[in-house]
Amino acid sequence: MTVKYILFDLDGTLLDTNELIIQSFQHTYKEHLKKDVPREFIIQSFGEILRTTLERECKDCVEEALTTYRSFQQERFERYITLHLGVREALEKLSARGYRLGVVTSRLNDSALRGLKYFGMEDFFDSIIGADDTDKHKPDPTPARMALEAMGGNAQEAVLVGDSPFDIQCAKNTGMRSVAVSWSALPREVYMQYHPDYVVDTMEELVELIERLNT
Repeated sequence: MTVKYILFDLDGTLLDTNELIIQSFQHTYKEHLKKDVPREFIIQSFGEILRTTLERECKDCVEEALTTYRSFQQERFERYITLHLGVREALEKLSARGYRLGVVTSRLNDSALRGLKYFGMEDFFDSIIGADDTDKHKPDPTPARMALEAMGGNAQEAVLVGDSPFDIQCAKNTGMRSVAVSWSALPREVYMQYHPDYVVDTMEELVELIERLNT
């Protein structure tokens, strides 16, 4: 079936925010729980909405922990984020070929836009749905549906590209095809157990996949 709409997760898919997220959690847990938390433990919750993670780990100090986490990120944002290899070139190709692009992220809207603007990529996207836009988050289909509705699209002509089980499940719950990226910080077996429709190893491979689906 023809693909016209491509939705992207942000963290870990387009932007490499791994170090930023890990250090933010480590600082927050040290501050409020007085303990050192290994990177591997933090990576396990990648893709989850921030409040959900902190409600589980910092039960008695959620609001304080949220403030600590966000303040730490705010001050160090550009220092620790990079662009995944080939992202700009792939977005340029997809946009030039007429595909409608959107972002569906669990990151707060201002923060998501800050990351996109830092790399000059905000103009590639016709829709950006962030954590402020709905209280229902991936794997719930609501944010993906909102992005498609904003672009006038439908799930049958769309794919969702992401790096976590939440992205794969969101795509399935929306009736879209799912594309997992192999540069996820999560071990491959973690996201493969959710059976993504496709897996790509590079952004160039993603462009080739989309073109192939349309022939």
